[in-house]
Amino acid sequence: MNKIRTYLLNAVGLLTLATGFTGCNNLFHDAPVDKLAEPSIWKSPLLLDEYTMPWYRNMHNGFNILMSTSWLLRSMSQPFPAWYSDQLTYSMSTWGRTGFADEQAGKETAITRTAGSSWGSCYEMIQHINRLLANEGSIANGASKQRILGEAHFFRGYYYYMLLRRFGAPLLIDHLYDPLNDNEKFPRSSYEKMAEFIVSEAQQAAELLPAKYESQDVGRVTKGAAMMLKAKVYFWVGSPQFQNKDKEYYGFTGDRSKEMMQKAAAAYEELVKSGLYSLVPVTGSTETAIADSYTKIFLTKNSVESILEVHHSDTGIVEDFGHRLDEDAAPPFLNGKRCAYVPTQNHVDEYGMRDGKTLDPQHPFENRDYRFYANILYDGSSFRSHVMDIHYTMEGGKKKAGVDLTKYGTDRNAGVTRTGYYMRKFLDPTASLFGDNKYGSKQNYIIWRYAEALLDYAEASFRSGNTAVALNLVNQVRKRVHMPELTSITLDQILNERRVELAFEETTYWDYLRLGTAVAKLNGSENPLRGMEIVKGEDGKMTYKVSALKSQKTERVFRANQNYYPIPWSEVRYHEIDQNAEWNEK
Repeated sequence: MNKIRTYLLNAVGLLTLATGFTGCNNLFHDAPVDKLAEPSIWKSPLLLDEYTMPWYRNMHNGFNILMSTSWLLRSMSQPFPAWYSDQLTYSMSTWGRTGFADEQAGKETAITRTAGSSWGSCYEMIQHINRLLANEGSIANGASKQRILGEAHFFRGYYYYMLLRRFGAPLLIDHLYDPLNDNEKFPRSSYEKMAEFIVSEAQQAAELLPAKYESQDVGRVTKGAAMMLKAKVYFWVGSPQFQNKDKEYYGFTGDRSKEMMQKAAAAYEELVKSGLYSLVPVTGSTETAIADSYTKIFLTKNSVESILEVHHSDTGIVEDFGHRLDEDAAPPFLNGKRCAYVPTQNHVDEYGMRDGKTLDPQHPFENRDYRFYANILYDGSSFRSHVMDIHYTMEGGKKKAGVDLTKYGTDRNAGVTRTGYYMRKFLDPTASLFGDNKYGSKQNYIIWRYAEALLDYAEASFRSGNTAVALNLVNQVRKRVHMPELTSITLDQILNERRVELAFEETTYWDYLRLGTAVAKLNGSENPLRGMEIVKGEDGKMTYKVSALKSQKTERVFRANQNYYPIPWSEVRYHEIDQNAEWNEK
């Protein structure tokens, strides 16, 4: 997408028309000097493009994170989504004093704050979109009108999908209204109605949006993204967590899983048959070459596999929506101070073996799934011409830490891995801008890609009783990365393939919620995060010890009521609706 337009995101407030638009008055001689008349916006393709920008910016933060330890600002935490799961954690001890840490520890005030922010942001965008659709007849006819209407329907469906995942069925507001002057109130919807509405929005978007764009508009939502949204909604509501519920806003009162999964499978089949996407080929014949080739998938913007992604700055300029992923993830030897993205042993154990081998406890990193070497930096692996030194060496009866277990610099709060691993996935091995306040990293954050669509399709097919289709789809993903094909398939194998292929892409967290396994998987008492400590003895022998990280019972708490976050109490009172169960007003 044209980055000049992307950087006009501060126009959100200006273009809501509540405060008026300033700064382009010279374009419209009949406009007031302090604001832009609403009809002028609908008639200007340029201003309409600017009007759509908040929809994109608010859909996801991408690789941007904010972890403030200030008492006044801690509530502003903007975490990396994969930290919510058991695959990835952070290593900065001071980040235990952030709002995100409070949320992960199950503190209701922090969860309520996050929920309120998410709810408000989504409905702000929905109101913004409803305003445009209410003025559809005033939009000047032209090449851009169809595309803008397609974007509007896509994002209205997308923001309702986000609300459905987080809160259960929300308020279905499908038209513009003035909450200050109108007396209209809205009931909570049902899973049935929300699924129907989002699917309808996605279908309308698919009919209006192009399959591809010219270079100046690359990054806008496409026909394929709309098709994916339709499939995703059926896939979500057809999952186990949302069957046989006592309230329609928590799911279906009966078991509709097979029906919904059949619809999901049909929607994914439609996406596959469209031919719009394909798996990026992985080349090479050696372990290193295959891993390096696979890594490039996540460094290539808008590849043939990409369905929807957050567009970060092509220059890496931080204030222009670049980010600091490479710097924040770097191990100490490579000047890393935060070491903010460290994979867990829980995740490492998800990588299977290849070539018919079995795991050798004395050589735990040999003959693993090729994706292990692309995703994980482990003791003895190589990255940016450096051999990772993540073990202790016994000298005179004392343990001496390797360079990647030794803090960089003199900052006493600098981090080192607390799991024995560092993340490699997403990282650019050529990045060299560490410590630069202006420049950072420029990789895009992938929201949906074709491999995820295939694995969704596989699970939907399996749950619909079509195991042959499921087996073929999983094997497509495995073959791409040179892993042997499976001869039969189980649900556990499909779910494990998801965790490996979609590692750190936040999918695992949402999978736990839709599968109804979040309480078991996201609680430190039931499923503590684990790490690996490696010690080289004075005799040269290596010992590998796996143990739980400290303080797991207080660091990671997930209660059943967290499957559905609390709706803001002001909304509950005004609309006279039910609050989600076991949330109390403080």
